[in-house]
Amino acid sequence: MKRPTSFDIAALAGVSQATVSRALSNTYPVSEDVRRRVYEAAAKLNYTVDINARKLRSKKINTIAVLVSEDLDSEDSRINPFFLPLIGSILDYAGDKGVDVLVSLQKQSANWGADYGFARRADGIIFLGYRDFETYKQKVDVLREIGEPWVVFGPVMQGEPDLFVGSDNETGAYEAVAHLIRLGRKRIVFLGEASERHSEFFERFKGYQRAHAEAGLSVNPALAIDCFISREEGAAAIQRLLDQGTGFDGVFAVTDLLAIGAIQTLQKRGLNVPKDVSVMGFDDLWVCTCINPELSTVRQDTTTAARVLVDTLAKLIDGEKVNMTRIPTRLVIRESCGG
Repeated sequence: MKRPTSFDIAALAGVSQATVSRALSNTYPVSEDVRRRVYEAAAKLNYTVDINARKLRSKKINTIAVLVSEDLDSEDSRINPFFLPLIGSILDYAGDKGVDVLVSLQKQSANWGADYGFARRADGIIFLGYRDFETYKQKVDVLREIGEPWVVFGPVMQGEPDLFVGSDNETGAYEAVAHLIRLGRKRIVFLGEASERHSEFFERFKGYQRAHAEAGLSVNPALAIDCFISREEGAAAIQRLLDQGTGFDGVFAVTDLLAIGAIQTLQKRGLNVPKDVSVMGFDDLWVCTCINPELSTVRQDTTTAARVLVDTLAKLIDGEKVNMTRIPTRLVIRESCGG
């Protein structure tokens, strides 16, 4: 198949070749409308920019962008609270390195990255958050095709571009559930989406399964509850189980918000946490120590994650090779699991 050229882009976008060159090189300003037309034409044709040649034409501006996907359905909070300390750590570490950071909330319908790569507002992009991986991957693949430096926090998947940084989700979940089993819990609820559409949660489900298998226990499908990350969904899921009369003595939630919702429903129904039901979360949000009982959880190391993300992006901007990175988690035992 013939490799698309700037002439092909010009024809599709309805502009001159000179305008295409200016838009792709970011050497001269072009209008917002023209820039978008060129970008869309380049993406449609799978046009690949020679990133090394582009770097010869343009200088680094020592600015990176952090694009945060809206994750929550609540009108009051569109950002997963886990990302707040991570963003803070990115700002702190990048600032120490003399790099400015632009932070933007990306709507689900947005054409991510378009305003940052072609407009030369940033040297590279860090992506945080996504709803389902396939849709997310389609969006970031466009940036890969045009040669924009970018790195993603969250999914670390085999067979995908080596531009992903994430926590060791499976091991963290395994250690949490194994701890509950050692406490004598044998009917443990899994709260979270156990689907490859959300690979981080699916990795945590595999850790949940492994802990059961190693203890000689079978996973009860009735205790694996699909839900997203809000406190309200965690509360509603436990409410349904109790109403159905489904017996359980432990809860492992893939986020702290789900775990907090679970605790609130259990307490409203007259059950004691952790005497009747042990509860374990994942993330270690600041709110974990502000509830009663304090929440046991799996801590994601946002300080290390921020440094790895910034350093990885810096290497990509300089044209160096990088590898996907898994960051170790740590089990944090508090009151909600009972020991």
